[in-house]
Amino acid sequence: MKTTTEAFNADHTHIAAFNVPGPIALGLTPSIDGSASIRNCKFGRYTQVSARCRMDDVVLDDYSYLQQDCDLASVDIGKFANIAAMVRINPGFHPMDYATLHHFTYRPTMYGMAAEDDADLFAWRRRQRVTIGHDTWIGHGVVIMPGVRIGNGAVVGSNAVVTKDVPPYTIVGGVAAKPIRQRFPRDIAQALEATAWWDWDHDTLTGRLPHFRDLRGFLAKYAP
Repeated sequence: MKTTTEAFNADHTHIAAFNVPGPIALGLTPSIDGSASIRNCKFGRYTQVSARCRMDDVVLDDYSYLQQDCDLASVDIGKFANIAAMVRINPGFHPMDYATLHHFTYRPTMYGMAAEDDADLFAWRRRQRVTIGHDTWIGHGVVIMPGVRIGNGAVVGSNAVVTKDVPPYTIVGGVAAKPIRQRFPRDIAQALEATAWWDWDHDTLTGRLPHFRDLRGFLAKYAP
C-alpha cells in the first residue's frame, strides 16, 4: 500500500510530504515496508519500519527502527531506538468503570446504534502517550502499557509487560516487568547520558564510529 506521511529534522521542522512506495535505502526519508499501515505519524532521518507494522499517532525519531508485526499507538520514540518484532506499545484498553466492557459503548457506529463514536473516549486514550527514550532496546513481543515512560539507554527483555516507568540505563523483564540490573554503574550511565551523543549530526557520528566500540575511551573523549 502507499501512504502519505512526512519527515522532520532533528528540531522537528518539516521537511516534505511524500508518498512512501515501500522499502528504500536508509537516508533522509524513512524506509517503510509497503505492507505497513501508517496513520498520523512523523518520521525522522534514517528510520525504518518493517513488514506489517501498524502505527497510529506515532513519532519515530532519527535512526530508530521497528522490526516486523509491531503495533503502536500514541507513542513518542526517541533517536536510535531498537524495537524488535511483535512489540505492542500503548494497546487499546476498555473503560472498566462502564456497565459493560464491550466497545459498542464507544464504537456505536459499528452496530448502527449512533451516528458518531465517542470522541471523548478516543481523545482520552490519545492523551495516555507512551514515551520511549533514546538508545533503547525493546525486545521481542514486549507490551508497553499506556502512559509508561522508558528512559534513555534502557532495555526491556522479550515478552515483558511494562506497566511502570523504566529509569534510564535499566534492564527490566517479566510480567509485570521489574528491574533485573543496571546496564552500567551509576556514574558511567550518568556520564554516557550526559554526552547526548544521539544529538550529534550524521557526519560526526560517522567520524566517531570507532570510538563507540570502546566505552571508557568514548567517555574519556566526550563526557562533560
